[in-house]
Amino acid sequence: MTNLEQISRWNRDLSKAIAALGTPQFFPCLIEAISHQVRVDYPQVWLYRRNVPPQLLYHEIPPSALASQVDEYLDGPYQEDPFYQTSMQQPRSKIYRLSRVALGKLEETNYYTDYYAHTGTVDEVVYLTNLGEGIVINLCVMRLPHQGPFTDDEYEALYLLAEPVSELLKTQSQHRKFAAEHLIQPGIDHQINQAFKTFGSSLLSPREKDVLELMLRGYGTDTSAARLDIAVETVRRHRKSIYRKLDVSSQTDLFSLFLNAMSCVGEAGSRDPLSIYMAPR
Repeated sequence: MTNLEQISRWNRDLSKAIAALGTPQFFPCLIEAISHQVRVDYPQVWLYRRNVPPQLLYHEIPPSALASQVDEYLDGPYQEDPFYQTSMQQPRSKIYRLSRVALGKLEETNYYTDYYAHTGTVDEVVYLTNLGEGIVINLCVMRLPHQGPFTDDEYEALYLLAEPVSELLKTQSQHRKFAAEHLIQPGIDHQINQAFKTFGSSLLSPREKDVLELMLRGYGTDTSAARLDIAVETVRRHRKSIYRKLDVSSQTDLFSLFLNAMSCVGEAGSRDPLSIYMAPR
């Protein structure tokens, strides 16, 4: 494909993404536009906010890879993710490459040995949109081994798309429906801490509640066991019980339930916000 054909294709795809702003088709259209310029794998869109578990807004990950790409990530490693850390440190750029963010030492990090090495991906680039107040949207695109890491030319092509991609993500976040469903209003850190302490308390035992709070704060099984001075197998048993009692089947479902119940924290006061969120209307 010639440069002129690529530009023409990008313009057509970009027009489709603009037309889809404010609708569920926006993320698929935007990712399709990017993938027509550079071959990408496992595209996903994350919402990061300080002191709150990440929220997966959209993905195109096959079911066979969801556990390693999402559930294991939410089980603690996200706190060591260079992209997450960069997002929480007032980022200035609108695009980052994993190898550069990790300063070429990714394979020396705990994040790599404990998580990333098992994901099946060999490279990653994110488009980053800083919404202010510690809220960031990341659109991640990856590469699998059979494609190999992004070449310098491919990264340059992705880099040239950063301005419009970032601005479109920002515009999408400003649509009323998106903001109502996904964005937690700033200035409620005390409510977030209250939610951590009370969420699930009406359904769980005190020890299960302790385990749940550490899960929500992003601690893995081993760290939770050490903090609570109990066996790892005991933590795993409590986690299974928590999933059953809260009627969820994954970390993703659990965090989604927590974020949805946040809307009831003020009304709940010192009680479990779930008791209000799950009450018959």
